[in-house]
Amino acid sequence: MSTKRSNRSVNLTKTVVDKTPTPATGQAFIRDSKLPGFGMRITSGGARTFIVEKRIDGRVRRIKIGRFGELTCEQARKEAQRLLGRIAVGENPIAERERERMAGTTLEAAFADFCKRRELKEKTLYDYRRLIEVAFQAWRERPISQIGKREVLDLHRRLGEERGEAYANLAMRFLRSLFNFAIPYYEDAWGRPLLSANPVAVLSQTRAWFHGERRQTIIKPHQLPGWRMAVERLRGDGRGDPDTIADYLLFLLYTGLRKEKGARLTWADVDLNDRSLKITDTKNREAHLLPLPAQLVRMLKMRRAVAPNVFVFWGSGKTGHLIEPKRQVAKVVESSGVHFTLHDLRRTFITVAESLDVTPYALKRLVNHKMKNDVTAGYIVASVERLREPMQRIADFLDKATHVVASAEVVALDRRA
Repeated sequence: MSTKRSNRSVNLTKTVVDKTPTPATGQAFIRDSKLPGFGMRITSGGARTFIVEKRIDGRVRRIKIGRFGELTCEQARKEAQRLLGRIAVGENPIAERERERMAGTTLEAAFADFCKRRELKEKTLYDYRRLIEVAFQAWRERPISQIGKREVLDLHRRLGEERGEAYANLAMRFLRSLFNFAIPYYEDAWGRPLLSANPVAVLSQTRAWFHGERRQTIIKPHQLPGWRMAVERLRGDGRGDPDTIADYLLFLLYTGLRKEKGARLTWADVDLNDRSLKITDTKNREAHLLPLPAQLVRMLKMRRAVAPNVFVFWGSGKTGHLIEPKRQVAKVVESSGVHFTLHDLRRTFITVAESLDVTPYALKRLVNHKMKNDVTAGYIVASVERLREPMQRIADFLDKATHVVASAEVVALDRRA
């Protein structure tokens, strides 16, 4: 788009403005002869705007004052004189305006910026949005610069009373992350942050976090036979796909995978020839290559032969994969008397591995945990073959603990069959 610039200076009056034609393209300027730096910009769309042009911090900058009609020429000239005076003493009105605009950033707007600049998993993004909509519903349109420590304490306490202490802590951990993002992100032209501190820090400073007991439940060795028997009974349930649900529960126990990773596992993730599987979309963003014990290789081969879609544990819903089988889990609990969650199967796997003296490095590789502040761990390359032996030991122990015949005997029975 072309731009026309007028070099003539005139006494900027209503008559002059009215007589100046609208440019066919681009924009034209009228500059005031009485006050250097003051003028008007006229666009091809007909907009006539009073402006100030002045060098600020080494650059010629243009500041909008207001529209002709909303302001008279004399009113605009007085405002221009005020702005030029501020610039003369070293102030930056543009930066101040930007800071004022930035100070109005709402919690919801900050969350939108947070989402644009962070690579968030779909489930994490969903959880965060629910917190914005529920826990922080009253703060969504509130400027983040106006959220103080006292209000954080009050909301944290209220959420604990109304929705539970774990939920209150979860909400505030999210808010803390959002403010940690906002502090360096929102800065003015001089590099001054909009926020001087994270108000959620007050929960640590006053020891106000709720301290609930971390869940430590596992399926104990003496409970495993009854639990396994109840799982196998699902195969005769006749509802849905009982074999898929039973296989899924055993798969989580024998691999230690998180429930959502197991449920969304596809055949592209499984290499039956190499007897391994690969999870790429992990919690710590590091690919997880896991060896498969013989027991699971046999299971997966049977499932592959009758697979109706790309998922290892298929389902009849829209997703195509198994959704957490809460009804069947409740049935196993009722039948076995063993109260458990799907994540308890992961904890049980880890506990069994530790009891078999699997090295800490191998165990962390098996469950894809990072070793924080451990320099040595960074030099250890745990290949899938290095992990195969401990993985098979864990599976054999679980077979024995659940009163399943040993692997060699199963193979012999299969051959005779």
